[in-house]
Amino acid sequence: MNATQYLLPLSLAMSALPRVSMAQDRRPADRPRVPVGVRAEFDVPYADTDNPQQKLDLYLPDKPIGDGPLPVVVWIHGGAWRAGNKSSGLGNLATLVASGRYAGVSVAYRLTDEAVWPAQIHDCKAALRWIRAHAQQHNLDPKRIGVWGSSAGGHLVAMLGTSGGVKPLEGELGEHIDQGSRVTCVVDYFGPSDMLTMGKYPSRMDHDSPNSPESRLVGGPVQEAKEAARSASPTTYVSQDDPPFLIVHGDQDPLVPHNQSVRLADLLEKAGVDVTFITITGGGHGGFRSLELTGRVRRFLDKHLRGQQVEISAAAIPQGRRE
Repeated sequence: MNATQYLLPLSLAMSALPRVSMAQDRRPADRPRVPVGVRAEFDVPYADTDNPQQKLDLYLPDKPIGDGPLPVVVWIHGGAWRAGNKSSGLGNLATLVASGRYAGVSVAYRLTDEAVWPAQIHDCKAALRWIRAHAQQHNLDPKRIGVWGSSAGGHLVAMLGTSGGVKPLEGELGEHIDQGSRVTCVVDYFGPSDMLTMGKYPSRMDHDSPNSPESRLVGGPVQEAKEAARSASPTTYVSQDDPPFLIVHGDQDPLVPHNQSVRLADLLEKAGVDVTFITITGGGHGGFRSLELTGRVRRFLDKHLRGQQVEISAAAIPQGRRE
């Protein structure tokens, strides 16, 4: 399996969401179809550059519920840090935004054919600072920002959750360096968490090879670039002030070993962080197709971004379960 197949969008996993009707399709060919009830602003620069990889898409409800500012869910795409694009975000954010209770943002970031670590996290943090700087303009709540991503995106949202306040990872991109980049909660779908241990567990690829996605990310073979590999590992930065995490991983994932999420969840729990870890039994690398999982993600976001008093089960979910 080539590295481009490594990290896939969640279109299959999110197919269980209620269908949202679509407006008449007049979009450019490279833009996602915007559902009825959602307004979109595409390709907004967040780093004060013309780089197409340093832009975001902003999704706002036509009819927001309530008068106050909306909590924001930020989607960060997968693709082995070398492929994928922000257009996948709408499929994951549409129902949340159309409900009127959330705003959504989908972030592009520099891929490894252009820049190596820490460029990717610098971009993501610059996007968060842009959101905060423009919160009043778009009726967004800068104190309620959740991040959600799959695989490479799962890795980046986990980094956002664990590296708050780590100065070397903040970067100095954009006009809004006075704004913070901490997040309120994290939904991490099967993201790598410890670059130096990935090769110790069964996988279809050699994660330590010079051409692995991880080696391309850190700029050299993982086991020879250990300092960079540690810098790029969310486990390096776990601390008691990290935000709540929801981690989801299939126990038969052939690309990112399930142990990556086990390790991260264990470290978060030992640090006293609120963490819910859900294993998809028989699950591979995404494509979970689970209404039960969709509901738990929604309850997690409602709890931590909207203050709802709900419980989120950590019970395993069998692959293919739709009820």
